[in-house]
Amino acid sequence: MGFLLRREEVLNVEQLQRMLDDSPVRAAQAILIAAREGVVDAQALLGQILLEGRGIERDEALALRWFQIAAQGGHLMARNMLGRCREHGWGCVADEAAAARNYRLAAEAGLDWGQYNYANLLATGRGVAEDQAHALRCYRQAAEQGHAKSMNLLGRYLEEGRFCPRDPDAAVAWYRRSAEAGDFRGQFSYAAVLADSGQIEAALVWLRKALAGGNLKFLRVAHKALAQANDPRIRAMADAYEQHAMTCF
Repeated sequence: MGFLLRREEVLNVEQLQRMLDDSPVRAAQAILIAAREGVVDAQALLGQILLEGRGIERDEALALRWFQIAAQGGHLMARNMLGRCREHGWGCVADEAAAARNYRLAAEAGLDWGQYNYANLLATGRGVAEDQAHALRCYRQAAEQGHAKSMNLLGRYLEEGRFCPRDPDAAVAWYRRSAEAGDFRGQFSYAAVLADSGQIEAALVWLRKALAGGNLKFLRVAHKALAQANDPRIRAMADAYEQHAMTCF
């Protein structure tokens, strides 16, 4: 039958996204057609699958080009992804200042991921002058939209009282929301405050969830922190984190 596509498959981006799970090659063909027809959502999606090599040969430079086209058409996530490409050198020479400009545009337009990524650069002074107060505002804006990673970082600012009044109760609330939204760092942060308050069994539940979702860098750092815990049940999790880091990556 080949790759014969109905007209609605070409133009319905939600359907294209569902197709990626079932038939990535067929979906990639449809996404390419829709992108060429000027469907901005499909242009951004094409950039993403080119970046990932999902259903189509990976091509970072071409991904960058389609993100540029979609961003010019007003697509905010494509603008954010331009920032990602510039930050990490995907399909281009890495340029943190250019990354910051793209993140800022997405952030100012209200995109939570743009706010989060711009905040990360502001907090570390990469590509832009360090501005912790501005970073905190961006994290808060993203967190209030439901961005799980930003919730965790907002909780950290509040717990430590960095560039804002210290508010441990609010910090715990944000950690909990981040954990419940599925962020592995938020799950680890929430587990830490639960353990500190003596709720060890509840902490272990969240540590297991963080273990399942964490990346290699996180697992290595978390392993060291867990190894220093006072409670032996928490310390025992350090071995699980170390083993998972060794076997899964």
